[in-house]
Amino acid sequence: MASTVTFTSVSTQAGLIQKPRNTSVTSYSGLKASPSSVSFGSESSFLGRNASLRASVAPRIVPKAASGSQISPQASYKVAVLGAAGGIGQPLGLLIKMSPLVSELHLYDIANVKGVAADLSHCNTPAQVLDFTGPSELANCLKGVDVVVIPAGVPRKPGMTRDDLFNINASIVKSLVEAVADNCPDAFIHIISNPVNSTVPIAAEVLKQKGVYNPKKLFGVTTLDVVRANTFVAQKKNLKLIDVDVPVVGGHAGITILPLLSKTRPSVTFTDEETVELTKRIQNAGTEVVEAKAGTGSATLSMAYAAARFVESSLRALAGDPDVYECTFIQSEVNDLPFFASRVKLGKNGVESVVSADLEGVTEYEAKALEALKAELKGSIEKGIAFANKQQEAAASV
Repeated sequence: MASTVTFTSVSTQAGLIQKPRNTSVTSYSGLKASPSSVSFGSESSFLGRNASLRASVAPRIVPKAASGSQISPQASYKVAVLGAAGGIGQPLGLLIKMSPLVSELHLYDIANVKGVAADLSHCNTPAQVLDFTGPSELANCLKGVDVVVIPAGVPRKPGMTRDDLFNINASIVKSLVEAVADNCPDAFIHIISNPVNSTVPIAAEVLKQKGVYNPKKLFGVTTLDVVRANTFVAQKKNLKLIDVDVPVVGGHAGITILPLLSKTRPSVTFTDEETVELTKRIQNAGTEVVEAKAGTGSATLSMAYAAARFVESSLRALAGDPDVYECTFIQSEVNDLPFFASRVKLGKNGVESVVSADLEGVTEYEAKALEALKAELKGSIEKGIAFANKQQEAAASV
């Protein structure tokens, strides 16, 4: 029997409401509730028919009491964005500010962050916005934080590979993760800075050196690959986007990105040509955006959207939602690579389990692609580990 619930916060936005199963909710127009009532069934979800995989930048509204009670979203988590004045950081800050699960949004950058914070603070949503500028304020930014998101670094430019980003972004990630280790070692750490295939191993080594490494709480954000796969497949097969979910495994660069189209939900058939076309487009989608922006930027908006979705999933998991699944680049044992992107179940303590079944029964094309990506991904991982160890040796010799 569907229960009737009322949202008492006008911060919830149209089109981004997480829809509880078999629940009648007040529909929204803009930021205000309209008097009409709509009913969402168990198959209405942001990600699709499999309700266990639902995730979005919208809040999950959890009833406080029995059916028929009023529901007020509870803001209780602190999120820090390191690199908040950048092309990803600004829209990401906006999307996180919209979540009623966030009580404080800490924005850090080396410059220009005060203006971003002032701007976001005018949005009438519950999260308090605080700004922190420069290394001297980084520790205060991180104290007591539940989730740290790191988009800091330089963006990819035309003709630039993710490897070209390495020398700059590797040092940035190293210094920021050191601060995280010192000030909020129990936080979920979301690494966005590219090349993720190398920066996540760097972060892991830094945390090990600090004696606070928890592999269940370190994530490379590969959600954008899933978002793109879902979008492109829905367009190609004329499906309702809300129903589509494609797991993406491997890494987060070029051929290391492997969409498992054979595991698409709902089940759909692809010709060999469609499989090759879609796989290559998903793998090269970042370049597609870089070229379209003609030297003026990279995939900042879609990355911010995907990162906000992963933040919201993490917050729901921390809040005790037992039904949170995402693909992410983590320390792994699903094959002989030390890090690998897989679909995981998230919980209060981070990764609860890895959905290894995604790699079972794949097509011949996917099996070959999986083998082909291993050498490149292994090299990127080893490059990150070597960088972190070299930096530690250099510091020890001073």
